[in-house]
Amino acid sequence: MKITEVKAVQPETEGAPGDWRGWLGQILVRVDTDQGLTGYGVGGGGAAGIHIVQTVLRDLLISLDPTAVEDLWEQMYRLTLPYGQKGLAIMAISGVDLALWDLRGKVAGKPVVAVLGGQAGAVPAYKTGWSPGEVLTDSEEGYSGVKLQVGKLSGTEAVRQLGEMRNTLGSEVKIMADAFMSWDEDTALDVAERITEFEIGWLEEPLPADDLDGYERLCKQTSVPIAGGEHQYTASVFKGMMKRGIHAIYQPDVCWCGGLTELVKIYQMAGKYGVRVCPHRGSEVWALHAIVALDPDPLAESGRPWMTWVQGQPAIEGGRISPREGSGFGVWFDEDLWK
Repeated sequence: MKITEVKAVQPETEGAPGDWRGWLGQILVRVDTDQGLTGYGVGGGGAAGIHIVQTVLRDLLISLDPTAVEDLWEQMYRLTLPYGQKGLAIMAISGVDLALWDLRGKVAGKPVVAVLGGQAGAVPAYKTGWSPGEVLTDSEEGYSGVKLQVGKLSGTEAVRQLGEMRNTLGSEVKIMADAFMSWDEDTALDVAERITEFEIGWLEEPLPADDLDGYERLCKQTSVPIAGGEHQYTASVFKGMMKRGIHAIYQPDVCWCGGLTELVKIYQMAGKYGVRVCPHRGSEVWALHAIVALDPDPLAESGRPWMTWVQGQPAIEGGRISPREGSGFGVWFDEDLWK
């Protein structure tokens, strides 16, 4: 089997935040073969990501064997190494890598979860919300947990809202908080100390993603689990973070961090270092298959509602979600997207 074409598009995401329509824009990648099979994956980087896929990566991949997934990842990474390593290049590679995994499943006639050595089954899900009212409504839908976005709030207001949520929801519902890289170290430590009594599942990305020294200090000074990694790239970077104890919970985004090839490595390393992995956007099929197959303590984050062009995406029902049956990732796309 040989690769005959590699393409990428950026479908419309009506209702999405501005960054999702721009530089962070999700791109859909397809890899065609001479045996009539096509694999699909999602990456990031918007127009710049598309350019990398359709020039640099396409030129490399044409006529190669798509089933040699890990070898092709290494070739793509080394080719883009002078200007890649993180960001746009890795986001583009992620989409191609996921398309290759989709093909690997289709060639085997199995879902990706089975290719990874797992069995299909439902895992608990949590819902991310942007306001206390939204989160409280979500808690009534059977989710195992809820996460409040607090990045636009002051530390004091974040503490107040999280305290009110705990009082309203009681002790049975998991509550998490996401600061989206918005605070400095002093604010993050102050908030962490003040929310300890609320038994928060984790405080996510309180500092900028590149402030690794700050994260290392913060994790040593608070008992609140610190989560992050959504904006980190490649398994080698995650390994370095795990060695330093940068986070208690790691949240790679499979569509950005290098694809499923890297997510598998991250799971393997997490077992060695005794830390937890909870992928960003885990209920979307690209990460869901890995969570079901590899995660000893699975919890899938709700997906983004504006990616309506992914057909066959499984729904969260009763607070749980499972991959659909079918080969590959089990999703499909309208051919009009490519016109």
